[in-house]
Amino acid sequence: MRKILAVWAAKLAIAGSKLLGKNGSSTPGTIALKICPDILTRLSGDIEKDIVAVWGTNGKTTTNNMILTVLENQGSTVVCNKVGSNMLSGVVAAFINYATLSGRVKADYACLEMDEAYARIILKYITPTKIVITNLFRDQMDRYGEIDTTIQYIKEALGKAEDSLLVLNGDDPLTASLGLDHKNTVYYGISENLGLNLNETREGRYCRVCGTELKYDFYQYGQLGKYRCEKCGFKRPTPDYDGSNITSEDYVSFDVKGAHVDLPCKGIYNIYNALAAYAFADKCGIAQDKIVDGLQKYKGQSGRMEEFTIKGKLVVFNLAKNPASFNRSISNVLAEKRTKDVVIGINDNDPDGNDVSWLWDVDFEQLCDESVKSCTTTGIRSKDMAVRLKYCDIPADKITTGGNVKDDIMNAVNGSGERVYIVVNYTLLFSTKKILKELEEEYK
Repeated sequence: MRKILAVWAAKLAIAGSKLLGKNGSSTPGTIALKICPDILTRLSGDIEKDIVAVWGTNGKTTTNNMILTVLENQGSTVVCNKVGSNMLSGVVAAFINYATLSGRVKADYACLEMDEAYARIILKYITPTKIVITNLFRDQMDRYGEIDTTIQYIKEALGKAEDSLLVLNGDDPLTASLGLDHKNTVYYGISENLGLNLNETREGRYCRVCGTELKYDFYQYGQLGKYRCEKCGFKRPTPDYDGSNITSEDYVSFDVKGAHVDLPCKGIYNIYNALAAYAFADKCGIAQDKIVDGLQKYKGQSGRMEEFTIKGKLVVFNLAKNPASFNRSISNVLAEKRTKDVVIGINDNDPDGNDVSWLWDVDFEQLCDESVKSCTTTGIRSKDMAVRLKYCDIPADKITTGGNVKDDIMNAVNGSGERVYIVVNYTLLFSTKKILKELEEEYK
């Protein structure tokens, strides 16, 4: 009875949120948990096949939704927190969404993005059959602390899932090291040197086994690459799922396991996300042609290289929330050969992290490129962002310090660049997307 009451109450909360024009992605879960604290255990028990948990600093939402697309493409029903509400209440809300009024969940799979710090809490109530870990970077220092703290959280969670299959990014030494003590692990990666040669802050310089500094044959980006420890022998594992024949002109493509995949996405990092999704689906026994077809049908989620047209000009919108993801976004901006105006939005609300000192770890110096015609800063910390750009030696007449997002977007649209790139952190994501949709409709 408590389970049914919790489902009813949460469904009413979901309906109320929709009437108010809100996502309602976590509050219904909070309500359900107060009524029935073990509701996640009860609802997840109805899943017929696999439950996958997706963890990692960057790429969780994209990887999770690529998995969702592949599973739905082959006709499966899937419970998924697709909007990225990834703490306990958000995961519960995802199950409530799929539950009947009698408290039953009729689904083949569940694919669940989970916050790294909350995974150890969520796994008290649910045990995934498979766990995908994308990468590990510093993120929200005032919340997570140093990367060692995040790794400890993850190890604590893995202790509750000893029989789960781990699908790990072998190119990241921090992530790959998690497989050393786990009996059931597969790795994905990219063995060819992509020659990106980026000058950026790198995590995981030291071996997780013995503490010796790692040696690299090459880097892809961040600490991802071909590495080895010359003291204890820890090294990049040979990938079970190896991306090859990489192309990144406009959209990206790659080969894996003899199949060719054309992704409708920009950015090398999306190849890693797709390899993770491919590995999971292959381990579920899904036919290769169904996996490839599903990946090629994937549509990016909100703020993942999303495109709008305003006053006849293409505007590309992306979420970035830490140094690693900002560096990837900047790389995407510079991969565009046309001239462009750039808007960078920074908030410091609790979900963003109140400490914005991480801005100094981002390689904004790359924006000195001649193709960048202007940089407009917006959001609560627009002035801090402007100061950071001035220290990059970007000419002062190219920097505009704003604060009103709509005005700042139009400032860029009216600029001399052929395209506009907008990069914002988390709490600017949905409000900025709403403004972009309104502007696109206004100037049709």
